[in-house]
Amino acid sequence: MESIQLLNTAIIKSKEKKVNQSFEERLHQVCNSPVIEILNKCISQHAENQKISRDQAALQFVETIRELDSIWSDYVVMEGIDRLKSILRSTH
Repeated sequence: MESIQLLNTAIIKSKEKKVNQSFEERLHQVCNSPVIEILNKCISQHAENQKISRDQAALQFVETIRELDSIWSDYVVMEGIDRLKSILRSTH
């Protein structure tokens, strides 16, 4: 059990090295980008069109983008698995 805890700690520490510590600066840059300005307008229009709050509209935008990202992540994984299967078949 101790080795599992050791490995878990090592995994978490290794991820820490990959974190970009300039998150405040990055957040400031993103929040002041033209894309956010347009997104803000889209959220307002969507809220008005659907007769929902801006909070609900923003949540729908985020959920939709996350779903798209998830779909494409799954697709890329499946493509990789298919290629590996093909490679393994050709070597046997």
